[in-house]
Amino acid sequence: MTGAVETLGPLVLCGAIRGDGHVRGALSMAARSEWEGEIRAEQGVVAGKIIGALSVSGKLEIGATAVIRARVTARSIAIAKGAVIDGELVVTSGQAVVSFEEKRRSRPGD
Repeated sequence: MTGAVETLGPLVLCGAIRGDGHVRGALSMAARSEWEGEIRAEQGVVAGKIIGALSVSGKLEIGATAVIRARVTARSIAIAKGAVIDGELVVTSGQAVVSFEEKRRSRPGD
């Protein structure tokens, strides 16, 4: 999909978006999803690819399959071992970025 995206609630992305977005809820990105643009969300769980900027007002969890080439801002950030991040990380709460070993397994085909 190409163009701006705005939701009134959560969004689960399993495909690709080229354009800016405002998610008024939780953003969940599957392992094969891609988003190129400036994204704002209340919370986020990212397992896919982001190019641009990501701003989360609450908690952000970055999964092991994530590839992020963006400036990332969130109140708290947890990053799974294996994630690729090329860009600036800003934690607005002043807390340290948390690193973790992902326990979830991808479903076949993810």
